[in-house]
Amino acid sequence: MKETGIIDLYNKAKIIYPDKEVDAEENSWYIHPAFKGVSLKDLVMGTDTEGLFSCHIVRIEKGCEVGNHSHNVQWEFNEAIGGSGIFVLGDKEIMFNSGFSFVTPPGVKHTVIAEDDDLYLLAKFVPAL
Repeated sequence: MKETGIIDLYNKAKIIYPDKEVDAEENSWYIHPAFKGVSLKDLVMGTDTEGLFSCHIVRIEKGCEVGNHSHNVQWEFNEAIGGSGIFVLGDKEIMFNSGFSFVTPPGVKHTVIAEDDDLYLLAKFVPAL
């Protein structure tokens, strides 16, 4: 895997807490259990925030998607940090590229599609995923 620019920065980030530091580079990428071509890397885990918050890098391979789903209790904030795609948020279909952000309330169905290139998101959840 070759990342460049901002993706590489997040992939190698240092996460600083009041009582510890975590090197993101030491956290492994893992395959999403439900969506083909989707992998994640945890930056902040719910176990570190008493279940209140989590943050993950999401990589969606070209031609793949995070299929239509919702979260029962989590607010989700996605920041597009690499690539472009289509975000379906409720009844809206939005073409987007790096720099776009999406706020998804609990219970709202959403889909993220990577069309022409791999797509990278910084996904934040409150409470933790």
